[in-house]
Amino acid sequence: MTAGHLIPSPTERVLSTLNADGSRRWLRPRVSPGRFLKARRILAWALIALFTALPFIRIRNAPAILLDIGKRQFTLFGKTFLPTDTVLLAVLLLGIVVSVFLVTAVLGRVWCGWGCPQTVYMEFVYRPIERLFEGPPGRGGTIGRKASVLRTAAKLVAFLLVSMGLAHTFLSYFVGVDNLRLWVARSPVDHPTSFAIMVATTALMFFDFAWFREQTCIVACPYGRLQSVLIDRDSLIVSYDPMRGEPRGHGRGAHTHSPDRAAEAKGDCIDCNLCVETCPTGIDIREGLRMECIGCAQCIDACDVVMGKTRRPLGLIRYSSQGRIAGERGRVARPRLFVYATVLLVIAGVFSVLVSHAKDTDITLLRGMGVPFTELANGEVANPARLKITNRGRTPRSYRVEISGGGPARLVLDEQPVTVQPTAAVTRGLLIVVPASSFVLGKHEVTLRIYDEQSSVETKYRLLGPYSVSPSAKAPAQ
Repeated sequence: MTAGHLIPSPTERVLSTLNADGSRRWLRPRVSPGRFLKARRILAWALIALFTALPFIRIRNAPAILLDIGKRQFTLFGKTFLPTDTVLLAVLLLGIVVSVFLVTAVLGRVWCGWGCPQTVYMEFVYRPIERLFEGPPGRGGTIGRKASVLRTAAKLVAFLLVSMGLAHTFLSYFVGVDNLRLWVARSPVDHPTSFAIMVATTALMFFDFAWFREQTCIVACPYGRLQSVLIDRDSLIVSYDPMRGEPRGHGRGAHTHSPDRAAEAKGDCIDCNLCVETCPTGIDIREGLRMECIGCAQCIDACDVVMGKTRRPLGLIRYSSQGRIAGERGRVARPRLFVYATVLLVIAGVFSVLVSHAKDTDITLLRGMGVPFTELANGEVANPARLKITNRGRTPRSYRVEISGGGPARLVLDEQPVTVQPTAAVTRGLLIVVPASSFVLGKHEVTLRIYDEQSSVETKYRLLGPYSVSPSAKAPAQ
């Protein structure tokens, strides 16, 4: 392009948070009271209370949720998953994915508008703080009076304090409330790494809710893009009814009893634009299904108020489906829902069986380092081995180890019993000594029993020795 030529402006908006010239379009949506906002506010504060309280709740002497990445332990409602539980974790994650598919196919993006932490904290914590300091937004999302520098500074300080509290709550899910309490009480000099983690998490929370805001849902979160493949024409979404609403304009609509109805035939939409001004992502729901729509129903509450004032039926914007809006007969039961539900039931069954059969003690018996066996002067053969005991319980346990089978074998173990702390594992070296005559073709099998007052586990172990044939196994003389 030669000098002096201007870059053409796009003919339509690329993103709801961008102006035509590419600059940031800041959104300050107005609040539209209504039945959905009331329900969302109750649910939001319940979720905030639950999110804050969960790290302090203990189930079976364990945190309700603790995702300890450092120790590679994940505790969910009293059940601790260890690195060896790869199958359990894989089944659990697969179940979550299929659940997302099922819920989205039925209810669209209901999670985004009603349960997602980004929406909950943005719409019911940060935006109310912003309105407290700067006043409610004016028509079109503009501020009624210019906010002073002092008000803006006070708002940002409040944002920072809330972000700090939210960051600490978030971290408690990964380090536990006890460790977090120590982090807060100690001087940053004593724990620079953990202090840096706290600062970084607070900064990310502040950046997200003070500046990035709704762009997290529009740009960063992949769920909006997945919506196009997860929903169908019968999924429940926030929908505008163009058959009722069009053509737009002020005047009496098609649902009135005006004698001059033909001359005044207009749709129910009076083009007040409140549905756009109240949208937290800045879209116009009248343009149809949009990737940016999070299903919060604020446009429904705004439109219902207008419909009530103009004495027109409610529901010009409502929860519906693309098929029903187009006049099709809606289908509740459809093949994809049956497939999702069936797969989810199978996954739930497999997960339940795996959990119910999971033992509270894991035993791993490995061959020792170095030579596989040593022939002793007294005619015995010693096999070194490594015994790993994992205690999945929430209390310390002391295990004893003995040989329960294998003929005249004896066990040499320095520590007896072996004490293992909760959700921990210890590895101990041991020797298994048997007479050389016990080996047949260089092999002999013994059974080790590892037990305590609560459980008993047996594991077989193959010993290696001299390659000889026992008298009973020799071929008969010719």
